[in-house]
Order: sequence, then C-alpha cells, then structure tokens
Amino acid sequence: MSKLTLDSLRKLREEKQRSLALRDSENKDVQVVVGMGTCGIAAGAKDTFGAIVDIIAEKGLTNVLVRQTGCMGLCHSEPTVEVVVPGMPAIIYGKVDVDVARRIVDEHIIGHKLLDNHICDRPAVDIIH
Repeated sequence: MSKLTLDSLRKLREEKQRSLALRDSENKDVQVVVGMGTCGIAAGAKDTFGAIVDIIAEKGLTNVLVRQTGCMGLCHSEPTVEVVVPGMPAIIYGKVDVDVARRIVDEHIIGHKLLDNHICDRPAVDIIH
C-alpha cells in the first residue's frame, strides 16, 4: 500500500465534503429519494444511489438533496426513485439503473420533463392544483 501524501489527503477530504454537501438539506429545493429497503438494495439501488450522486456532482447542481429511504412498497419496480421538483408533481420512477438515473437528472430535474416510460406512481390529476 502506498503512503498517503498531504495533497492526496486534501483531495480525499474535498471529495468527501462535496459528497456530504449533497445530503445537507439547507438551500435545496429539489429532492431525490432512493428506495433502499432490502428489495431495492437487492435490485441495485446502491449503484443507482451512487450514480445519482455522481451525476449531480458532475453537473454541478447545488440545489438537489439526495437521500435514501426504506421500502416504498413498489418491490416489483425496484430500484425506485422519488423526484420532487418545485412546480411539478412528485413522481416515483421504477427500474432506475445508471442510464435512467442520468435521464432523470438531465430530463426531469434540469429539463422539467417527465420520463413517462419509467413512472410508477404519481398523484392523480384531480388532486393536483
């Protein structure tokens, strides 16, 4: 194992601080919630969570809170991801792999368009004002 240098320790600290900042709820108006129950983890939710965090960091989005929750009750559609964007209904996407995660960030969070073919649940039209 190679020795850690002061520069490599500083770089590691900065990376971890950026990662933790994504979970800080202050000044965040967009939420991404990944279902991390046992069913979700078995279906690949850890990879999905990591991909979302990486993509948001790559895009430089500072207004997005990424967090995890337990089972959402949609085991047949795991991994599941709920996205809450102001001015849009809260949406739960299913079967979210790394490619779909990138589309969620690009199309839903940035572009304000829904990914119709991955929606598992959304509020009924009659309760959206």
